Amino acid sequence: MEGRLDECARLIDAGVVIIDPMTTYLEPGVEVGAATVIYPNTTISGDSIIGERCRIGPNAIIADARIGDECTVLASLIEGAALEAGVDIGPFSHLRPDSHLEQDVHIGNFVEIKAARLGQGTRVGHFSYIGDARVGIGVNVGAGTVTCNYDGKKKHETIIEDHAFIGSGTMLVAPVRVGRDAITGAGAVVTRDVPDGAQVFGSPARTRAEQPPRKQVQSRGE
Repeated sequence: MEGRLDECARLIDAGVVIIDPMTTYLEPGVEVGAATVIYPNTTISGDSIIGERCRIGPNAIIADARIGDECTVLASLIEGAALEAGVDIGPFSHLRPDSHLEQDVHIGNFVEIKAARLGQGTRVGHFSYIGDARVGIGVNVGAGTVTCNYDGKKKHETIIEDHAFIGSGTMLVAPVRVGRDAITGAGAVVTRDVPDGAQVFGSPARTRAEQPPRKQVQSRGE
């Protein structure tokens, strides 16, 4: 406990605000920038480096992560990931190793990111899994989106180009690419590449022109 409090004192002397040193767990050698606020029940370990003017916690776990200036991590686990400036995460999300979030990315609640890079300004609001993916800038990922990256034997990559709109409940069956400015409808199951600017929906996802004609239901007379 004495060693842990010494680490808190070292960071406080460097301009870090630690709300409750008794419930803050810092491994020796972690780096935290001035004016960052660390809230209770937060653990920072390994080779973690946190920038200036961040808000970390409460209930955050940061392990071997690189976090830029003015980021927010609320009640979430960040391990082996990199966050550029202005990223906000949580609550209750998980960034796994080899994930990289560019500037001003928003990750909401109950989101898991694994070995993926998300471009500047992209938003993943809630209840989603993005794994083995490259996501462009300004992409909106709707609730319940899943990258289906594992076929039982190998992992495959999903690519989402700039400014695409991924509708709620979309299943992206990798390997697959969603083009720039493309849109997937809610509940779409995307099993093949979506061209730039296209709109697809259904299972399997198709453009409106590709949808099979609906069968006409005839009513029986009396």
